[in-house]
Amino acid sequence: MSVAAPDAPVTTGVMTTPSRLANEVDNRDAYVSFGLAYLLGHGAAAVSQGDNPILGLPGWLPITLLGIGLATGITQATVAALRAQRGATGPDILTGKLLGAAWIAAFAALFLAITGLTSALGMPELQSILWPAGSGLVVGLLYLAEGSARRNLLHYSLGVWLALTSTAALFLGTPGLYWVLAVAGGGAYALAAVLERRRLIRYAGRPQR
Repeated sequence: MSVAAPDAPVTTGVMTTPSRLANEVDNRDAYVSFGLAYLLGHGAAAVSQGDNPILGLPGWLPITLLGIGLATGITQATVAALRAQRGATGPDILTGKLLGAAWIAAFAALFLAITGLTSALGMPELQSILWPAGSGLVVGLLYLAEGSARRNLLHYSLGVWLALTSTAALFLGTPGLYWVLAVAGGGAYALAAVLERRRLIRYAGRPQR
């Protein structure tokens, strides 16, 4: 008399449960916030500066719009990273903390570099072009680091684009610099926000190892 073994559960090899995304960073909110900062902040500077400005806007408005958008984007990115660390292992938690600290260190270094350079040259007016270009470069390089650490090709590609376009825009002076940052930078963030949703859907459909 033989006893039949119970049938093994059938698996599809693909896990699409919400837990699949538990430790993955969702950058959509941060992308939207940064994109609006570029479009509104740099866009306001583009239309209000130069020899023949399109609109007469107060000088404080573009930098205020940019600052609010960047602060919101950094907050959104931090919240998304902390949410993704829930249940993560020790090495992943340490990586997240180091990447978060890199943002503070990078912008502190940028502040010292721009302040010191403009002071040494006696040209404080250079800050109006060095800050927008320098911020784009720093954010782009941080995205390169985060994309590499998290194996996120979209994040990495966005970092490459931001770093290259922000520095190349310096050749145009003002207001061309601001137009490039508003259109190329803001447009890249808008596209990344759309592609991020598709990336998360594909990520959720991959088999877990």
